Amino acid sequence: MAKQRKIIHVDMDAFFASVEQRDHPEYKGKPLIVGGQPNSRGVVAACSYEARKYGIHSAMPCSRAYRLCSHALFVPPRFEAYREVSNQIRDIFWRYATEVEPLSLDEAYLDVTYTEAFNGSATMIAQAIKREILQETRLTASAGVSYNKFLAKIA
Repeated sequence: MAKQRKIIHVDMDAFFASVEQRDHPEYKGKPLIVGGQPNSRGVVAACSYEARKYGIHSAMPCSRAYRLCSHALFVPPRFEAYREVSNQIRDIFWRYATEVEPLSLDEAYLDVTYTEAFNGSATMIAQAIKREILQETRLTASAGVSYNKFLAKIA
């Protein structure tokens, strides 16, 4: 009988905004929008949890985000910085997974079906990955575990 699959879905929390808040301590605790300027046709690429309280979300026009929270900080994206952190995170994934399927810079599926760490407990592996991400990048991640990708992402 085939071994039941163990899939972990890892998603970084407010990734671009979290990297900006980590790298610029003066942004911490403030509504932060990564994307275009309020007077441009740009959109919100990411926003901090503080900005989300005002109803701001990704893909929203920056002009609308400004109307919802005029005191928000608007910063341009630094994709090279995000790529660098993404590479660090992927290195952590490969310590545990036999297959890594990136979905974007901040999200991936990990197959840990044959991983022996933590006696093969996918939940404990996910917790270890989140801990290592926090220790090595000072950023937080969310993780869901299931026997297929769909349910892992929902979890």
